[in-house]
Amino acid sequence: MRSFGVASVAAGLIATASLFVSSNAQGADPIVIKGSKFFYKTNGTQFYIKGVAYQQSFTGATAVKGTSNNADYNDPLADPSGCKRDIPYLKQLETNTIRVYAVNPDSNHDECMSMLAAAGIYVIADLSAPSNSIDSNDPHWDDDLYARYASVIDAMQGYTNVLGFFAGNEVATQPNTTASAAFVKAAARDMKSYISQKGYRTIGVGYAANDNQYIRTSLAEYFNCGDVADAIDFYGYNVYSWCGQSSYTSSGYDIRTEQFKTYSIPAFFAEYGCNTAGTRPFTEVAALYGPQMSPVWSGGIVYMYFQEANDYGLVSVNGNSVSTLADFNNYKTQIAKVSPTGVQMDSYSPSNSAASCPSVGGNWHAASTPLPPSPNKQLCDCMTQSLSCVVSPSTGSSNYQDLFGYVCKNDPKGCGGFQANGEKGTYGAYSMCDPAEQLSFAFDQYYKSQGKASTACDFKGAAKVQTPKNSGNCKALLAQAGKGGSGTVTSSPSGTGSSSGSGSASSTTGAAAALSVPSVQNGILPMAFIVVVAMLSGPLMLLL
Repeated sequence: MRSFGVASVAAGLIATASLFVSSNAQGADPIVIKGSKFFYKTNGTQFYIKGVAYQQSFTGATAVKGTSNNADYNDPLADPSGCKRDIPYLKQLETNTIRVYAVNPDSNHDECMSMLAAAGIYVIADLSAPSNSIDSNDPHWDDDLYARYASVIDAMQGYTNVLGFFAGNEVATQPNTTASAAFVKAAARDMKSYISQKGYRTIGVGYAANDNQYIRTSLAEYFNCGDVADAIDFYGYNVYSWCGQSSYTSSGYDIRTEQFKTYSIPAFFAEYGCNTAGTRPFTEVAALYGPQMSPVWSGGIVYMYFQEANDYGLVSVNGNSVSTLADFNNYKTQIAKVSPTGVQMDSYSPSNSAASCPSVGGNWHAASTPLPPSPNKQLCDCMTQSLSCVVSPSTGSSNYQDLFGYVCKNDPKGCGGFQANGEKGTYGAYSMCDPAEQLSFAFDQYYKSQGKASTACDFKGAAKVQTPKNSGNCKALLAQAGKGGSGTVTSSPSGTGSSSGSGSASSTTGAAAALSVPSVQNGILPMAFIVVVAMLSGPLMLLL
């Protein structure tokens, strides 16, 4: 349902100290992954998700990409009074997991996370947010998104009741948007690497997919295939095919279960609970946790706790008052009946292998390799400093489309260094830089192609000449990027997240951007769209 479409030393000591306090205050047994199953780390008992989606609506239409505005959503984990109000009701539903769709990394989450841990409730958190996420129709994986995702990990990793993170939710939703899967997989790869490089405990990073009959199989294979360092750690499936008094076969659950029997990582329903037939009887619960499905699936997350306009709520909340609805009682009755029998971690020997990567063609348009490059803020900074012609600080982003149009129309090769094509698997070295940095690169390429003529770095005052710098570490990075951005940078990303939340162990400072909601497109237009559209219109709208 919720799909995100169109990312000082003293501070470090404080964050580390507060991490120590929060981690020891809660003491939740971490959930670990072995093969295709979740387990409690200490006693090795298999863990089945009995989850509820837990976040009220966003107001993300006003958010702007690249800003620090977190006011476009309400972080439920930063609302202790709300947590205190709702946890007793979640426990009535035997909830052991909640899913939250956007976390404010600048907020303090200690109270809620401790209360949840005391109640035996774990958290799966999406890394994106309403105004900064990977766009289905024009995807990108850049410095801003990297900083946002990393900042959420920094803020949350210290809580041992964090089960995992989603690097994307319903991004590649239909055949013509499947190229975006490459960017989500790159995000998962880089966040897994970030967790490892920071020395955090191992926390899984996954993807939540919608249920599209034309791509469902290829999508699951794509995120599981290839190098394990690039693949996701778990797969969430948003499925609403069991409506009313359906059945294991009528709903298609039997076919999906057969498909995932050989899946090598945990798979679970990241959202479920069709409401097209009115009040939901939740008869699918018995099947999901029963003998036919529980050996394959690791449970599921009911959509959703709060009653809103879409009528999926289990409860109605008014201030501090909670009223249970018919769906609450029906689900409570059904979940109380199930008790899946799992295996012990020590006696479980995984035998499933990673899937083969789907080939590009037909309904599938994402190349399995290479993936988009890892965002590297240091590289982008070095590139900008090395240029002779750059964007003037007074140039507003609203002018970028026309400027890209003119320069890329007149010097197409000069724009190749930041182009990205998920279907072909071709990515310029600077494809993960921000729009201003990419426009500066295009200006400089044009300036040089014109023999550095005095009029070639003006663009009606949108550009300016600067003295280029290229020294120290920048030389090596720029050498890897190659002439015109055609090379491959192998150095590790230098970008980090930032967070003042008490769960964070990070001592670095970065730009944590505000993010984007389901089907809302916000902020600066993604660069590939700008370049293609503007190349057609730019020459008519801008003259030197």
